[in-house]
Amino acid sequence: MDEHGTVVRMAQAALAGGAVGLRIEGVARLALVRQAVSVPLVGIVKRDLADSPVRITPWLQDVHELVAAGADVVAVDVTQRVRPVPVEAQLRAIHELGALAMADASCAADALAAWSAGFDIVGTTLSGYTGGAVPAEPDLALVRLLSQAGCRVIAEGRYDTPQRAAAARAAGAWAVTVGSAITRLEVVTGWFAAAIQARD
Repeated sequence: MDEHGTVVRMAQAALAGGAVGLRIEGVARLALVRQAVSVPLVGIVKRDLADSPVRITPWLQDVHELVAAGADVVAVDVTQRVRPVPVEAQLRAIHELGALAMADASCAADALAAWSAGFDIVGTTLSGYTGGAVPAEPDLALVRLLSQAGCRVIAEGRYDTPQRAAAARAAGAWAVTVGSAITRLEVVTGWFAAAIQARD
């Protein structure tokens, strides 16, 4: 499914189903999606770096290219880990380019620091993904805490059923990002296959 034309068609299908915005990885793909849709786009670039565990939009170049490609919002990893560019520099660049800044956080400390620094949106994107076993459930407690602190929160991470997405909204999320359950056919098929095999 990781092919530019397929991603554009999946984006259009998501909008036909009721999505009101899209999170798109990759500059080239985002540019193509931008040509096909008019809804807000959250742009990211994922990189595997040898000298940093930060994967989501780690470079200033990524910020510039995403905005040039049509991103309305640029999301960056704001975890407190070794990184190639300070979070503050990324935030400043995003705002100078006229886009909104989204903080992909792993915990309350990450998110609240980013919100205080001036990020427009905080996401629970990396909760459960920065070490140890990945939890099965989404981090609704983090959504609730951040919402109660006054943050504009996008719930993200393991919101793989309509019920979980609705629970995020009930917990105070401004919006919910649904990833694998929509975009990764092989993962969804695996869920069904595992459930069926467990009954055999």
